[in-house]
Amino acid sequence: MSPGSPNARPPENAPGRDARLDNAKFILIALVVIGHAIEPLTDYGPSSALYYWIYFFHMPAFIMISGYLSRSFDASSKRVEKLFLSLAVPYLIFWTLHQTFYAIERGGLPDTLSILKPTWTLWFLVALFVWRLTVPVWQRLRWPVAISLTISLFATTTDLGTTLSVGRVLSLLPFFVLGLSLRREHFAYLDRLWVRICSVVVMLATAVLAAPVSDRFSRDWLFWRDSLTDRDIDPLMPSIFIRMLFMAIALAMTFAMLALTPKRRTWFTSLGTYTLFVYLGHSVILLVLKASPWHDVMSGPVGLATTVALGAGLTLLLCTPWVRKALGWAVEPRLTWLLRQDDKGLAGAKADATGPAPEPGPESGSGPGSEGKDPATKASV
Repeated sequence: MSPGSPNARPPENAPGRDARLDNAKFILIALVVIGHAIEPLTDYGPSSALYYWIYFFHMPAFIMISGYLSRSFDASSKRVEKLFLSLAVPYLIFWTLHQTFYAIERGGLPDTLSILKPTWTLWFLVALFVWRLTVPVWQRLRWPVAISLTISLFATTTDLGTTLSVGRVLSLLPFFVLGLSLRREHFAYLDRLWVRICSVVVMLATAVLAAPVSDRFSRDWLFWRDSLTDRDIDPLMPSIFIRMLFMAIALAMTFAMLALTPKRRTWFTSLGTYTLFVYLGHSVILLVLKASPWHDVMSGPVGLATTVALGAGLTLLLCTPWVRKALGWAVEPRLTWLLRQDDKGLAGAKADATGPAPEPGPESGSGPGSEGKDPATKASV
């Protein structure tokens, strides 16, 4: 049974695994669920501030960790095949589930049935699929982070539409490339006392900042989805500087969160390897919840506390073995019938016709360690 299968549990002392990252992934996926759960309650001030604080950094942090865990992706046929089965196929399954729910809720077909337009949370699977395919290119560049930042900022000056979530793919690209550029020794700096003290200050300062910012800035700045041309202010000055400020906040909070995350195994370390089950599973449950009277009843401090507890409980529920087993067909589909059984594929067929295929070159030397073989490299969300 593979480590990423629904019933598998990572070995207690799995060699090469970074417990800090597993812990961080669980914390972040819990914030994803809680953020989505409280979204309908943001007319209440504290809910809006909490929502803004979570959205300051939770997806950029996830994306940076995903980049770090993608360092060994070499675009070989086996890696691309695994990428397709672990991201593209679940995308199609949950896109169908989402569209079915929308059709039932609206009493008719949705506005569009194009699979190129991701529904709600599925944009991340599209983005991760594209980013992973470009890993070998970024690893060949001398200044990958600077180049990706330039691409990201220039992309905000034009309307890219919603097809394949290109806006988010390009806007959040620097965080993924930064993750690719990190090495294990970089995380050692997070263990220094002064870094941890500064991290506490960062998290507290941003928590205080979230309340006034949520009153003055649109949520569009948090979603990284749209271009800067649709704002009420100039798309170049000061919009780009505001975008860079949000990037800086996200980056500071990401490293602060990692510095404050336990680096040893905890009770939730193993749960950090099941983030894809939580990410995909919670979307369907919350779609049903949002269509129910729940958020009409929940309001004020009691409603906020109850909904936060619901989000945390849902995160834990979706990590349980029986839920993972029930969702395995959709989250980790085993579509062996879709693949050639001779393990040759088109390249093998061509080699049979024209002679032996050339020997493959060595794998990329950009860090093909155990991090790249982490179960989360399927989809570290």
